[in-house]
Amino acid sequence: MSLVISIAQLNFVVGDLPGNARKIIQAAQQAHAAGARLLLTPELALCGYAAEDLYLRPAFLSACEQALAEITAATAALPGLALVVGHPQRVLDGKGEGGRGLCHNAASVLRAGRVEQTYAKQYLPNYEVFDERRYFVPGTDSCVFEVDGLCLGLLICEDAWFSSPA
Repeated sequence: MSLVISIAQLNFVVGDLPGNARKIIQAAQQAHAAGARLLLTPELALCGYAAEDLYLRPAFLSACEQALAEITAATAALPGLALVVGHPQRVLDGKGEGGRGLCHNAASVLRAGRVEQTYAKQYLPNYEVFDERRYFVPGTDSCVFEVDGLCLGLLICEDAWFSSPA
């Protein structure tokens, strides 16, 4: 059994939600036209990596939610294509540890006009240039989804270095 995967490794710009959403939608259309069944985008592709203190602004997180909804709606007419989109996801209670971290570093599986599942990064690096514990709340759950009879799991960056998220 084979699976055609497309990777949208593009120049996503920090804070350019409309531009980044357009890039993801165009990549999805191209992937679908080429026969791909799965499109992968990078970590935090929707908002650009790393948006730093923008993650602390509720209005920014609302704009990210709206942009993800636009991508979901715009790709609904691409039958058989699943998209994995990296984005920040607001924490439901609106507050993280110590008053910081209003969101998860997340990736959602989009298909047929809906968000099927969302995975939240579990291991948040906090060394050298990384300051993810300032901005994000770690996730706790795994994410497994199916494409053409194959079970696939999501991990985000640092999570791949540890066995527990898998």
